[in-house]
Amino acid sequence: MILEDIHRRTLKLADKKKAAQMQKYFKTGKGQYAEGDLFWGISVPELRELAKDYAPLINLVEISILIKSEVHEKRLLSLLFLVQKYKRADQATQKKIYEFYIKNTEYINNWDLVDLSAYHIVGAFLFNQDKDMLYVLAESKNIWERRIAMIATYHFIKQSSFNHTLRLAKILVNDPEDLIHKAVGWMLRELGKKDLAAEERFLKHHYQNMPRTMLRYAIEKFPKTKRLRYLNGKV
Repeated sequence: MILEDIHRRTLKLADKKKAAQMQKYFKTGKGQYAEGDLFWGISVPELRELAKDYAPLINLVEISILIKSEVHEKRLLSLLFLVQKYKRADQATQKKIYEFYIKNTEYINNWDLVDLSAYHIVGAFLFNQDKDMLYVLAESKNIWERRIAMIATYHFIKQSSFNHTLRLAKILVNDPEDLIHKAVGWMLRELGKKDLAAEERFLKHHYQNMPRTMLRYAIEKFPKTKRLRYLNGKV
C-alpha cells in the first residue's frame, strides 16, 4: 500500500517539460554516462517532502523495490528514505542501512544519487569504523562507486578529519572520468575551507598533472591572483 501511494503521489508531481530538460542535463543520450535513464521531472525539494512523509513508514524491503525502479526520481527517493532513516536509527539499524546501501550501489547510478546520499550514510557509518571499503570502492571499475568513495569523505571533512580525503584524492587524481575530476576537486575545495594549508600542500604536489577540471574545482574559492598562478603553473 505504501509503494502504491508513493507511486500515485510521484505520478501527480511528474512534469513532462521538466523531464525533457532533465534527460538532457543528466546526459541520458546514447553513449552518455546515464544512457537510457528515465526521468519524470520531479524536483529534489518535492522528493524531500515525500521522504519526510513516508520515511517513518517505509521499510527496507519496500525500499529495495523502489531503488530498482527504472524511474530516476524513484531511485533518488529511495535514497532520501535511507538518509532519513539512518539519521534516526540506532547503531544496529544504521549498520543494516549501510550494508543495504553498499549491496545496492548498481542502482546508485548518477551523480545526484551519489551526492545526496553517500556522505550521509557511507561516510557517517565509516567515520568510526574500518575504512577499507572506501578503498575498495575507489578502485572499482564502476564510476559511481568511485564517486561514492570520494563523496563519502565529505562527512569526515565536516568533522575536520582530512587524511582519507587526501589519500583517496591521490588515488583518483588521474581518473579518466570527468565526474570523478569534479568530485575530487569539490572535496579538496571543501577541505580547504577547513584547512587551507592541507589543501595547498596536496595541490603543490599534484596541480601540474591533475586534470584541469579537478584543479578548477579545487581552487574555485581562491583569490583571483592565486587561482591564476595555479592555472598558469607558477605556484
